[in-house]
Amino acid sequence: MKTPSTPSCYDIIIVGLGPAGATLARLLSPRFKILAIDKKPGGAQGGFKKPCGGLLAPDAQNVLARFGLTLPSHVLVSPQIFAVRTIDTTTRLIRYYQRFYLNLDRDRFDRWLISLIPPRVEVRQDACFKSLARNAGGAGYDVTYHQGGADFTVSAKHVVGADGASSAVRGALYGARQNIRHYVAIQQWFRDEHAGPFYSCVFDPDTTDCYAWGLSKNGHFIFGGAFPPKNCRARFERLKERMRQFGFRLGEPLKTEACMVLRPSGLFDCRAGRAGGFLLGEAAGFISPSSLEGISYAMASALTLGKILNGNSRAPNRVYFLRTIPIRLRLFIKNLKIPFMYFKPLRRLVMATGIHSIDMATAPGSISEQ
Repeated sequence: MKTPSTPSCYDIIIVGLGPAGATLARLLSPRFKILAIDKKPGGAQGGFKKPCGGLLAPDAQNVLARFGLTLPSHVLVSPQIFAVRTIDTTTRLIRYYQRFYLNLDRDRFDRWLISLIPPRVEVRQDACFKSLARNAGGAGYDVTYHQGGADFTVSAKHVVGADGASSAVRGALYGARQNIRHYVAIQQWFRDEHAGPFYSCVFDPDTTDCYAWGLSKNGHFIFGGAFPPKNCRARFERLKERMRQFGFRLGEPLKTEACMVLRPSGLFDCRAGRAGGFLLGEAAGFISPSSLEGISYAMASALTLGKILNGNSRAPNRVYFLRTIPIRLRLFIKNLKIPFMYFKPLRRLVMATGIHSIDMATAPGSISEQ
């Protein structure tokens, strides 16, 4: 990690080094002078804190395949589970559906992506973005960030916000004009005391109109969910208590994580950026409204923007907006699935008929029998 000295001018400044920012930093042309800042500390200590089950969905696997990347073994964790135990708490219906997620350590995954960034990119971790303003000439931006007890201001022609749902870059570009539906994701880690590992998806309309999850991971059990902001913690605690009726063994939490998560509901909820500023991944609102999966959209939007900037487009914001229309369409299609997942009568019909579910051959005492 380089230590800043005097103010510098860059072609591109990237804020945030999750899957979106790290992917873009890796793909940009060597001719650009690039600064990437990230609030997570570097090195082996990691720093990923936000609630995430750490499951790599098939869509994200597909993007990695397009890059020709293979996951290193240290990123994967045990166990690898291929059936999702889906629970409707109101009807008490339980069904199993085959899924092909990869169970991974999300912190190690992010650090692996950062390790792929070429040395020509100046990476400054443990650095907190503070402000963004048009520079005096109007041809770029001044970015102020805090690192090592001091503030630093640098400038760039383009600024890219890859800083997640609570994106400060999006706030600087759009102000209050960002009416994307949002929830509070809360997740706790426990020692896994279940008879066998499992992954579960929970629908409980009494506490949330979104969903909750439970997942075994390296001797721990993660339980979390996305809740409307009002009384979100009370909702979470109420759902935890309810899940004990379904065999969930949730003792004293080892740690608690929370953050805001977006849930776009329309074609125009997303924000691609403006006036030389760009937004990637969840900072743009690119996240599945049905499953809250965002890694695939993060990397796909980074790939799209990388091609545009590398191609020296004369109107990069307009081109980026147009080329991310397919992402908006995919998100719109995901919204069409929501009634079948979240509208109680339709969900009950789908689960009662057993469409696409699988029959489990389980041993006595397993979680599916509890």
